Amino acid sequence: MNLDLNGSNGSVCLDTVEEEALVITIAGVKYPFPRAFNQERKRYADDELEVFRKIILDKRDKAWFDYRHYAPNEGNGTDGTSPTYKGVTEEGAPSLSVEESNKLAQRQLKFIGELNSGLVRIENKTFGICTETGKLIHPRRMAAVPHCTLSFEAKN
Repeated sequence: MNLDLNGSNGSVCLDTVEEEALVITIAGVKYPFPRAFNQERKRYADDELEVFRKIILDKRDKAWFDYRHYAPNEGNGTDGTSPTYKGVTEEGAPSLSVEESNKLAQRQLKFIGELNSGLVRIENKTFGICTETGKLIHPRRMAAVPHCTLSFEAKN
């Protein structure tokens, strides 16, 4: 199965389905998954965890790029202190934009923190294990949402 995680909105596109192999494509880079999924195993093997580590690092790099785009510019704080009069619509629009940018920046920081937690779980070799059922979470879910801790079974 090929997963394309290239979408501009971070969506996952399933290109083709192959019985035994899973190939994860992120930003044009293909990450072949070492073996077929078997939910009866207790944890992912080290080579499988390495694939997930690369996916998380790629997602984290993109998240940091997005954060820098949304984060407030560090200036001298005098942007809104000009003595000229601004009407209500002029004054309201930029502040909404700043508020929305701040919300998006905070959301990106939270996402980066969740990705970092995923990296810690990889180091602890607990990555991909559902916290409710104790079973392995399917690699397709882990590739699309590498910071998740619940399987579909436990989430529903």
